[in-house]
Amino acid sequence: MFSKLQYISRGATSKEQLAHIQQALDADCKWIQLRFKNAEADQLTNLAARVKKMCADYGSTFIVNDHPRIAKAVDADGVHLGLTDGDVQEAKKIMGTGKIIGGTANTIEHVLQRVKEGCSYIGLGPLHFTATKENLSPILGFQGYKIIMDELAKRQIQFPVYAIGGIGLDDIAVLTRTGVYGVAVSGAISHHPDKKLLLQQFNTLLYESVNHSE
Repeated sequence: MFSKLQYISRGATSKEQLAHIQQALDADCKWIQLRFKNAEADQLTNLAARVKKMCADYGSTFIVNDHPRIAKAVDADGVHLGLTDGDVQEAKKIMGTGKIIGGTANTIEHVLQRVKEGCSYIGLGPLHFTATKENLSPILGFQGYKIIMDELAKRQIQFPVYAIGGIGLDDIAVLTRTGVYGVAVSGAISHHPDKKLLLQQFNTLLYESVNHSE
């Protein structure tokens, strides 16, 4: 079972990335996605190898953003691919069996494409404007999630969909009612002074919503 809360790393340097990831792990984060867009391949590989060990020590899932070959080289748990960042089938060949392949989506067409491609989960967004990402896709808002998730329900497609894009605690109650599986968060966690408290609050909201709906 996948964690309902993903942390997407941020930081302009390897040192900043490691500091943020260490703090998230110390706060009991069980899913780390390493996202370091402007790093050179060697720098990213070295950083990924360190993060892999850190995640293994904490029993956390480790995903590399965009780079299946680097994910394979460090034996990450999986890779996450943006809409224009590589082919899912090719990533599967590189990564081998038993690995997680995540995919970004912005529309119902993208979601159906990702399901057909055999992704393990989908990062659907953005919910809000976010400065984390350049060339931001059209903002969905809560209504956008509801429309897409209702369409999946109509087609009887059950799939782990994560909301992404500027998400904070105040968004969780409404998001979970749309039917999303979980959320992927970057800035709210990176910038919070008490990450342990914040993660507890996120997880309480995400997992309580499931219990209340059953």
